[in-house]
Amino acid sequence: MRNVIIIGSGCAGNTAAIYTARANLGPLVVSGHEPGGQLSLTTLVENYPGFPDGIDGPVLVENMKKQAEKFGAQYLQGTVNQVDFTQRPFQVAVDGEWMETRSVIIASGASARWLGLESEQKLIGHGVSSCATCDGFFYRGKKVIVVGGGDSAMEEAIFLTRFASEVTIVHRRNEFRASRIMLDRAKANPKIRFVTPAVVDEVYDVNQGVVTGVRLRNVHTGETWDHEIDGLFVAIGHIPNTAVFKGQIELDEAGYIVSHGGARTSVEGIFHAGDVQDKVYRQAVTAAGAGCMAAIECERYLESLGD
Repeated sequence: MRNVIIIGSGCAGNTAAIYTARANLGPLVVSGHEPGGQLSLTTLVENYPGFPDGIDGPVLVENMKKQAEKFGAQYLQGTVNQVDFTQRPFQVAVDGEWMETRSVIIASGASARWLGLESEQKLIGHGVSSCATCDGFFYRGKKVIVVGGGDSAMEEAIFLTRFASEVTIVHRRNEFRASRIMLDRAKANPKIRFVTPAVVDEVYDVNQGVVTGVRLRNVHTGETWDHEIDGLFVAIGHIPNTAVFKGQIELDEAGYIVSHGGARTSVEGIFHAGDVQDKVYRQAVTAAGAGCMAAIECERYLESLGD
């Protein structure tokens, strides 16, 4: 019987592990299908407090893991593929093996939607990004493309104009899902240009290990051409990693966990932390803060059980 199982090993999960371990709860952290979360796909992180020279994303999450292990947290490589939150103790299956726990912290995060190109995947963290707030600073005076047609794409593009010399928004349709106010704001920005209806067919250059350009294709005519850039930002949304919790706790229509105040979910004893619930900020520091909140609420919940 576990006191707490933490599902996910990114900033939120690791921070929850540090706090629950220091509370002598002996947490078990299930690493998930993306060990380390979004930071494992990031190179230099310059906006996490306490690192004036920046720190590599994988190093940051590995340090958090070591810190949690120092206080007694245990880590298990695997993926949660089934849960039963309808009875107590709660049941969690890791790769088919069932475990019992008195509480659960869900920190399984959200995965960025990608274009699905092999070259794109190989260049993630080397010029391909899904977070302008995280990586925009590295493109000062450079040319970038933002792929997407919603508010997120417009926000990313506008943010990037603070640094980049030129921002091109590429969208597969002539019409945009973005709100009128965000679209008008992007169109009014002199640094932003639009290429529609077009898609990215290839990202260059895998051989050089860095983004140097893309091949674009007009969706209507089939015409293709190369476009030189230094960075590619994919802003076509995120997918919360909550499929396994459907029907067990309340989720919104997009699949994000619905918060019931603080870090609480719709089921008492089940808590949320990080991007699995946060569709707005999606930063390492906010995920860490959410992990702290979930751990404190979890500790108080277990104390209230009195057994």
